[in-house]
Amino acid sequence: MSIATEEPKQKTKLNQLEQLKKFTKVVADTADFESMKAFKPQDATTNPSLVLAAIQKQNYAHLLEEVLRDRKKSGLTGAKQVEDICDHLLVQFGTDILEIVPGRVSTETDARLSFDVEGSIAKARRLIELYKGKGIGPERVLIKIASTWEGFLAAEQLQKEGIHCNMTLLFSLPQAVRAAEAKVQLISPFVGRIYDWYKKANNRDYKGAEDPGVQSVQEIYTYYKKFGYPTEVMGASFRNTGQIIELAGCDLLTISPELMKELSESTEPVERKLSPEKAKSAKIERLELDEKKFRYLVNDNAMATEKTAEGIRKFAADVVKLEKLVASKLM
Repeated sequence: MSIATEEPKQKTKLNQLEQLKKFTKVVADTADFESMKAFKPQDATTNPSLVLAAIQKQNYAHLLEEVLRDRKKSGLTGAKQVEDICDHLLVQFGTDILEIVPGRVSTETDARLSFDVEGSIAKARRLIELYKGKGIGPERVLIKIASTWEGFLAAEQLQKEGIHCNMTLLFSLPQAVRAAEAKVQLISPFVGRIYDWYKKANNRDYKGAEDPGVQSVQEIYTYYKKFGYPTEVMGASFRNTGQIIELAGCDLLTISPELMKELSESTEPVERKLSPEKAKSAKIERLELDEKKFRYLVNDNAMATEKTAEGIRKFAADVVKLEKLVASKLM
């Protein structure tokens, strides 16, 4: 009897990050290469904010210097030269990330193009062209576009061209449904920012299954699996590991290095919470959308309206900061 009782203790327990990887693709939400090497995610996501923060660190400043040396002789001047350098910098980060992760990298279009269909399409094509110049095919790149009506029109066209899109700044079911109908590759519902809004609005905290951000992703995941949409759901923007644990089983989860570290240091059990089988038995109705209904429903959701607008403003502000930093280096 003593042998039988001692045997389980000899087995090494999987940490929570390892357990989570059994149900869900783990994606690194960072531009930090070292953390990717440590936690071995499948994919990685970047944005101008993360890249801006990274290049101001000693470890990554050389990437900007290398791009500057290479592109100073491009023949471009002024704003066009700055834009060209920023595009090359984003792609250089993505290229280096793809040497670490086995899957895909997400690279963001300029947030100032969030209401510009043609501008978003042109920027996405440009980024994919730069990746191709580095020997990376479009199957390993996701182009991030804000979840506006215009963003979905751009993504719909890009998907037809074989350019895979990741709809970012997504906060509601109508945005998710429109993404699925546009046949985009992947969506990134922002768990933490939804949580932030409700916490502030209602002056209370939320934990576990009652978290509005968690509930939003559960609703979207269930809708997609119920009606057979192939668009991938990737929960994003987490504030704590509790939110992540509640979404175990989601197609993908993009997690910061800090929260991956927390998960890797715990061996508490992780149960699968989301599954296609459960979703298929859910009693929900299909949402029929046209442009008028989409705009009304998103406008009717104060949280989704405010958080989408705020997210676009913040990402756009960081693009401007990145451009100013680049311009200062050209003087």
